[in-house]
Amino acid sequence: MAKELKDLTKRSVDYSRWYNELVVKADLAEQSDVRGCMIIKPYGYAIWEKIQQELDARFKETGVQNVYFPMLIPKSFLSKEAEHVEGFAKECAVVTHYRLKADPEGDGVVVDPAAKLEEELIIRPTSETTIWNTYRKWIHSWRDLPLCCNQWCNVMRWEMRTRLFLRTSEFLWQEGHTAHATKEEAEARAQQMLHVYADFAEEIMAVPVVRGVKSATERFAGALDTYTIEAMMQDGKALQSGTSHFLGQNFGKAFNVQFVNKENKMEYAWATSWGVSTRLMGALIMTHSDDNGLVLPPHLAPIQVVIVPIYKGDDELAKFNEKLGELAKRLRKMGIRVKYDNADNKRPGFKFADYELKGVPVRLVMGGRDLENGTIEVMRRDTLEKETRSFDGIEDYVKQLLEDIQQNIFDKAKKRLEENTFECNNYDEFKQRIKNGGFFLCPWDGTAETEAKIKADTQATIRCVPFGIDQSNPGTDMVSGKPATCKVIVARSY
Repeated sequence: MAKELKDLTKRSVDYSRWYNELVVKADLAEQSDVRGCMIIKPYGYAIWEKIQQELDARFKETGVQNVYFPMLIPKSFLSKEAEHVEGFAKECAVVTHYRLKADPEGDGVVVDPAAKLEEELIIRPTSETTIWNTYRKWIHSWRDLPLCCNQWCNVMRWEMRTRLFLRTSEFLWQEGHTAHATKEEAEARAQQMLHVYADFAEEIMAVPVVRGVKSATERFAGALDTYTIEAMMQDGKALQSGTSHFLGQNFGKAFNVQFVNKENKMEYAWATSWGVSTRLMGALIMTHSDDNGLVLPPHLAPIQVVIVPIYKGDDELAKFNEKLGELAKRLRKMGIRVKYDNADNKRPGFKFADYELKGVPVRLVMGGRDLENGTIEVMRRDTLEKETRSFDGIEDYVKQLLEDIQQNIFDKAKKRLEENTFECNNYDEFKQRIKNGGFFLCPWDGTAETEAKIKADTQATIRCVPFGIDQSNPGTDMVSGKPATCKVIVARSY
């Protein structure tokens, strides 16, 4: 086994360290020279590209169009929506000057004090303000609505404690911003996009999620409602994996985005925004991977099948190239992402360990005896099971195997979620059990005071009021003893 795998910390020993090491050893990303920022390496970016492609197609099916807005936002824009600016004020990076000059006392450079900006600029933490300032120019009549835009970009939020993919000062994401003529239409769009995220997470990432609505304390700054999908990691902690916000008319009023409605009266536009980020990479890693490395769902894997010949000499390699090269072509015609690795720069054992570390779902290996017998070895990454099969018809078997692996990975994660979701009505019991992770369905009296006490006592937070739960008789709040207004999911989180 390759040295990298021997050095990979076991999840049972230190889950956090295992994650950090795996991100680096699997060639996904590394720390940059700028504190809190990361360099996404080619293999990691290839996974992100697949996420982009799949989500982008789903967005466009709902009528969304892509746009791009500047990354620099005038500070005055953020001042127009008080709750919004308060929510992001501590995370904003501010541009104050536009030029450097040679340092008269040394060999370096310094900021030129004469190049101070008349108005300071904010590196976007999110784009509601700059987009709604522009929407004012685009929207005049109900005929201009709905306006549904999305941009793929980077944002900057000055984080104090960072971790690759999960929380970095600069990260990649998409942010959708829609404007509507009615409250009902905007609310429907916000929920629609939440379900787009949830379906993507489950169908493509093989990550089961809980869908729900955030408490008032946990809402996005400036939102009337925030809808969320919450995923459970292997250590039982929650990871907020996507959010969609119903913004009401807050931004319409703040930026004076008015339109003539069907009754020929002026009205402020109704808004939504929604986004997912490279945090999904963290969800992918922590939901599926094991002590041997990444486990990637086939629908998202950059390489779904790797073919490795074990050969002696150029004559035998030529035979493999003919047979396995043709197999690779047939697999590609079937829409399967395949790599034929016949390079002689690494030993087969090293290749096997490397592809295992990188989570390639299926590995096909053929040696001299297989060539004679018309067989090929098949290994599936999710279970590490190997079998020898006839070479004839192997492409059809592999195509079905990829779907079986996708389903098995999802079923395993869903079983974990179900087995680690508990109902709890006793606060002393909750305080003990939450230490071991898990999602707890608890009655809540709806007050911020109770919510704050739970967080102070246990470091757990209300993740959401889940959809699909009978809320007709929520019971009694386990903390305050008051009648509960609803049942909520409570968990520790990343």
